[in-house]
Parts: sequence; C-alpha cells; structure tokens
Amino acid sequence: MTTNLQIETFTLGPLQTNAYFISVTEPASSEGERMRERAIVIDPGMNPKRLLERLQGVKVEAILLTHAHFDHMGGVDEVRKAADCPVYIHDLEADWLTDPRKNGSMRWQDVTPPLSTDPAEYALAEGQSLKLLGLAFQVMHTPGHSPGSVSFLYGNHLFSGDVLFKLSVGRTDLPGGRERDLYDSIRTKLYKLNPDVIVYPGHGGRTTIGYEMANNPYTRA
Repeated sequence: MTTNLQIETFTLGPLQTNAYFISVTEPASSEGERMRERAIVIDPGMNPKRLLERLQGVKVEAILLTHAHFDHMGGVDEVRKAADCPVYIHDLEADWLTDPRKNGSMRWQDVTPPLSTDPAEYALAEGQSLKLLGLAFQVMHTPGHSPGSVSFLYGNHLFSGDVLFKLSVGRTDLPGGRERDLYDSIRTKLYKLNPDVIVYPGHGGRTTIGYEMANNPYTRA
C-alpha cells in the first residue's frame, strides 16, 4: 500500500523548465526497517544538480517525457545513469533524443550546446496506462506544440508539458508544431477533464482545468 503522495517541482535550466518529482512512501514491513521512498521524474530538464541530489536514497522507477525539446530532455542521461531507470517517450519523437537538430538544441546554441542522449527504453501511446509507484498514470497524446507531446493524468493531477499553461498555451512555431492540433488537444481532450483537475505545466505556475476554461484568452471560442 502506498501513502503520502508528494509532488515536488524543480525549476531547471536557462528556460526555467519545470521538472516534477513524484514520490510515495511505503510503511516499514517489519520493526526496525526504514520506510522506503519510490519516485518517478517527469521532464528532467537541464542542469539537474538539485534534482540529482533529491534522488539520493530513492528508488526511481521511470523518467517520463512530455516531449523531447532540449529544455525538457537535457538532463535525461544524468538522471537515468544516477537512478538506473528507464525512459519513456512518444514514438513520434523517439529519434529526437539522439538528434540535436530535432530536439532544438542545435538551433539555440547561445543557450545550450548540441544535446543528444541514448534512446528511450519504452514508447508511449494514446490511452496507455502506466503502472508506476503502485498507481495508474494515463497517457494522453496531446500534439500541437510538438507532434509527440503527451500529458500524464493521475487522479486529479495533470502534467501537461508545453501544451497548456496558466493563462497561455504552448507555442506552435517550432519544427513539428501545428496550431490546429494544439487547440484540438486542449479543447477536445484536456477541457473534457474535471474542472477541478490541477494542471502542472512545463513552465510557470500551477492552474486548474476549470480556471483555464473560464479565463485563458487563447482558448476562448
């Protein structure tokens, strides 16, 4: 039985990308045994020193990527090596991890050197249910910001990557971006969720589905 779900935010790198550390603790099974902490990481960002420090003594089950732009995947190999865990990404961006031209790091060399990582171990797909931490995380394919963008839903918590922000939406002018797909993803998928669902975006502060439906100037009909 898992208890004490915690969601911690680490804002990393020159683009202030939100990396999420989601953890649960398990009670000791016998007297004298220490409680065990397990976690997953969503979007390990760049310059992940503070995140790596948090991993110490924790069993990390997976790294989940909402998409493969450099500011979200720059710390993948450091975290994967430190935690000895697999990486998940949508198949449409599987080769972006190994190609600096596709992940954007070749384009912004004033911000970062060209970045590439080893390939991901697992592919993500629409409707998939990931069994991690003793919980079920639903995969929602939400393209538009990039072709393989996904959002992760657990209970009342949505990790939206660069699709939906507080009072804003993701940009669509990068390679593979498509405005129509972005708005379809938001209106036909994310806005069908319960209004109380908390949104944890790739940049900036948290919001809720209901607040964005009522106030986001980019998604009003």
